[in-house]
Amino acid sequence: MTPILEVRGLQVSFATGFLPRGRAVRALAGVDLSVNPGESLGLVGESGCGKTTFARCALYLQQPAAGSVYFDGSDLRCISAAELRQRRREFQMVFQDSFASLDPRMTIGEILAEPFIIHRLATRRRCHDKVLELLAAVALDGSLASRYPSELSGGQQQRVAIARALALQPRLLVADEPVSALDASVQAQILNLLADIRKRYGLTLILISHSLPVVQYLCSRVAVMYLGRIVEEASSEEFFLRPRHPYSQALFDSMPIMRFEHADSRPALTGDLPSPAAPPPGCAFHPRCPKASTRCREELPELQTIQNNKVACFFPNE
Repeated sequence: MTPILEVRGLQVSFATGFLPRGRAVRALAGVDLSVNPGESLGLVGESGCGKTTFARCALYLQQPAAGSVYFDGSDLRCISAAELRQRRREFQMVFQDSFASLDPRMTIGEILAEPFIIHRLATRRRCHDKVLELLAAVALDGSLASRYPSELSGGQQQRVAIARALALQPRLLVADEPVSALDASVQAQILNLLADIRKRYGLTLILISHSLPVVQYLCSRVAVMYLGRIVEEASSEEFFLRPRHPYSQALFDSMPIMRFEHADSRPALTGDLPSPAAPPPGCAFHPRCPKASTRCREELPELQTIQNNKVACFFPNE
């Protein structure tokens, strides 16, 4: 099966300060990841680990410094701007800040009609019917088409953002922290909406989140990112049964509702996320890892396959 999305060796750095004294912040440090059609992948990790940068590069909203991005077997680096514009109809993104992603000067109807107008898929008269269909698809009343984003609640704004992403009938949907800014009751509604939409339209979903319960609810596979690298990758069933990387275990232990039976016997995680501008040598997690050895401080562990999991750790079974 050809992956619908495959990235190889993705690298991204951002300059900080004034050059030449400014240092480069490494957001992605060689990410390899593939997603099959119809799959739902959860990408988890602390804030600042590179999840959003990965999503933007994977959809070519941002140019990576190195690496390749393949969509349905086509290298997005090697196609023309016109071809890339056509491809964008097949992959869409729901951004974390729904209000910031909606133009405050446009009505909801104008926002939802814009994709059809840009891609010349419907006349302005036909757009009205399309807008009503999209609002109905995300359980919003058609009367909201005349409202402005500021007149909607946070949950309604997120539904509009999801409706806009669905307008061109994409095959791949990337949702970046879609419920992090919402109340708990509204979060459940949006998660149920995403689950229903994925099933109804047969979408491939990449869900970016720092919440393991959210990922467990929606995703069939999990990838854990730490300081710009994938450190563990497994099916949702395997991952939530037995996370192997010490960082994955620490993520579980930080959430009381997901703590394991022997969590109290493990040393508590200490220290802060290292600076991406000055990452530690060897395994980036070793300054915080209770299992760290001299080898961890000197060598960088590569992803290795253990049963059905992939883990970047020298001591994954301890």
